Amino acid sequence: MDEPRDEFISAISNLIRIVRELRGPSGCSWDREQTVESLCPFMLEEAYEVADAIARGDMELLSAELGDLLLHVIMSAEICEERNEFSFEDVIRGISEKLVRRHPHVFERQNSLSASEVERQWEAIKASEKKDEGFFKSIPSGMPGLQTAWRIQQRASEVGFDWPDAGGARSKIFEELNEFDNSLEDGDVEAQKTELGDVFFSMVNYCRLLGFEPEAILRANNRKFIDRFTRMERILEESGYSLNEADATMMENAWQRAKLE
Repeated sequence: MDEPRDEFISAISNLIRIVRELRGPSGCSWDREQTVESLCPFMLEEAYEVADAIARGDMELLSAELGDLLLHVIMSAEICEERNEFSFEDVIRGISEKLVRRHPHVFERQNSLSASEVERQWEAIKASEKKDEGFFKSIPSGMPGLQTAWRIQQRASEVGFDWPDAGGARSKIFEELNEFDNSLEDGDVEAQKTELGDVFFSMVNYCRLLGFEPEAILRANNRKFIDRFTRMERILEESGYSLNEADATMMENAWQRAKLE
């Protein structure tokens, strides 16, 4: 890969200059008030918008969303530099050193490893660096539950704690559903929550072993439902009814039309 072009370096420098001006005495009052804590929800939102653009296959939108995410990275680093904690340069230097350190097969030994071997090597090096944190400590506590379950199972599989194939995980789903049914019969609400959680966790594991990312699957299904529901609403409006005026039969008929379309 070529060295960074002067235009690229200039563009990054200009973005940093803009952020500093926004944070400056004559800049924007909203930007000046922000902290890393106040920006955190917005950064998470931007990360999801990046994921959504990827799922849609919209590269123009992806370019814009990556820019929004980069802005939050630079803004957060700038705030920390103002606090004399670290700088954007420290962020870049740190990730550069980490990439070299965790890819010895590229930067030291020039070995060819498969993707799964690379992942195991990465986690082994990471574990040696953070041996006092515990096996799952690196998984962010603020991550959505579905994504967290997938990551927990992925990490456990790296040390051999896994089903031999997807069939075992599929059978586990039915086992957990049966236990949930038993808890319904017993009327134990807390047990029902626990058993239903086990069902969700098993479903995530089954998705993982099939090679699917459950968060992406559910996001796609959410979009599909919204698109069909929106079309159903239009069909009802074309017939002279609003959602509040239509009965269950009318909505079901409109829903089936929306599915066919």
